[in-house]
Amino acid sequence: MNKETFEKWFNDHAKELDEIRETAHELHASVNQTYDGDKPYGVHLDMVAASVFEYGYLVCEDESDMLPLFFGAYFHDSIEDARLTYNDVKKIASRWMDEEKVLMAAEIVYALTNDKGRTRAERAGERYYQGIRETPYAPFVKLADRRANFTYSSRGEGAANEHMRKVYQQELPHFLEAIDSHSSDIRFSLPIVMVKQLKIED
Repeated sequence: MNKETFEKWFNDHAKELDEIRETAHELHASVNQTYDGDKPYGVHLDMVAASVFEYGYLVCEDESDMLPLFFGAYFHDSIEDARLTYNDVKKIASRWMDEEKVLMAAEIVYALTNDKGRTRAERAGERYYQGIRETPYAPFVKLADRRANFTYSSRGEGAANEHMRKVYQQELPHFLEAIDSHSSDIRFSLPIVMVKQLKIED
C-alpha cells in the first residue's frame, strides 16, 4: 500500500479511530494502570499507535486490515494488564468491525499477551514469540511496542529509565530474531527503518 492511500484511509476513518483510542484509554484508566509511575497509560498506547500511523503502510496488505491493525495497537496490553478476556476483546472490537476483522484484531492482542511467569524471560519465552511470529501484523505491533518503550526510556530521566534502556539494548538481537517470521507475506514484515531506530546508541 502506498503512503497516500494509507493516509487517506486514516483521515476517512478518524471518527472510528478516535473512538477506539478513547475506549482503550478509558479501559486502562479504569484499572488505575499508569506509565512510568505517574502518567496515564494512554501515553504508551498513543506512542504505539503513532508508529502504526507512521509506518503501517509498509506492512498493510489491504485497507480492510487497517482497523484491526490500529485496534491491536491500542488494545495490545488489554488482556495482560487491563483484565480483559479474549472474548471481551472480541466484543469490544465488534463495535467497529465485522466478524472476520474482529478475529484478526483479537488475535493480534492475544499474540502480544505475555505468558504467565516469574521473570521477564519466562513471561516472554519461545511460546510467546512463536505466537507473535504466526499472527498477521503481530510482529509489526510488537516492534511498535518496543520502539515506544525504548524511545521513552531513552528520553526519560531516572535510574529506572536508564536501566530499561540498557535492557532493551541487550535484548535487541534476540528480540528481533524472535519476532521475525522470515515470511514473504508483507503482513509479517518488520520495517527496516523501525529496526534501525532501535539500534541507535549513545
